[in-house]
Amino acid sequence: MTELVTPAASTWRQFYALTKPRVVQLIVFCALIGIVLAVPGLPSGAQVRLALFACVGIWLVAGAAAAFNCLVEKTIDAKMKRTAWRPTAKGELSDRQALIFSAVLCAAGSAILYWVVNPLTMWLTFATFVGYAVIYTVILKPLTPQNIVIGGASGAMPPVLGWAAMTGDVGPEALILFLIIFLWTPPHFWALALYRVEDYRKSGLPMLPVTHGNEFTRLQVLLYTFVLMAACLMPFIYGMSSWLYLSAAVVLSLGFIGYAWALWRNYSDELARKTFRFSLIHLSALFAALLVDHYIF
Repeated sequence: MTELVTPAASTWRQFYALTKPRVVQLIVFCALIGIVLAVPGLPSGAQVRLALFACVGIWLVAGAAAAFNCLVEKTIDAKMKRTAWRPTAKGELSDRQALIFSAVLCAAGSAILYWVVNPLTMWLTFATFVGYAVIYTVILKPLTPQNIVIGGASGAMPPVLGWAAMTGDVGPEALILFLIIFLWTPPHFWALALYRVEDYRKSGLPMLPVTHGNEFTRLQVLLYTFVLMAACLMPFIYGMSSWLYLSAAVVLSLGFIGYAWALWRNYSDELARKTFRFSLIHLSALFAALLVDHYIF
């Protein structure tokens, strides 16, 4: 039987799509890493409730930033195959609807974080919203091929937000997690940009493969994976984790370097896709190893 979708249900699906669910899920997962690592041993009931509210608040503000991004980039999105399906790009939702939706999510998430979690987490999360939705999307992305590098600071904030939610401050451990994501972001996105280069060229965005070419971008991807590996060892060096995490970090980092090396030596769109996909596995598995290590040792 064909599923009947009412107009109201269809509209809500469009609003949900604006939040970029997969991206937001990764953001909340990274925030959860900060939450868990900030609490020695098993959390108490009160800490579990606090963590839950923190995740909801961060999810809402991250969804608001994603919706605002879709609104600002609707013209660009319409030119790219990867994003042409978005409701704002297709004109299924008006600018007013998208703006109100983003504002409501941001206000709701900020209220939860301020009143239920703590003011520091709210202000850090709101600063992340501004950094991504305004500084990155409106200013950096259309102006410089280093947009991903500079704008990556916003994307690296989730563990810091999670840490702040549980402790009320930002410790060196949170900054190490920030550094890992910050250095992971450029090779992750440049691998995507390599095989989507024509989309970016048509959109007018100055992504690195468009402005500096394929070969230069591949070299940058490779160099970043080496620096990233050094950052991935820091949780062990600082004493945040044991050999279990160290083993996972070494294997995953060498895997990322391997893909980047192969990409640099002999480019193909398929290999760029595989590198991009492995980068997602790398970050997820790396932080999952941190979680397992935290509870076992």
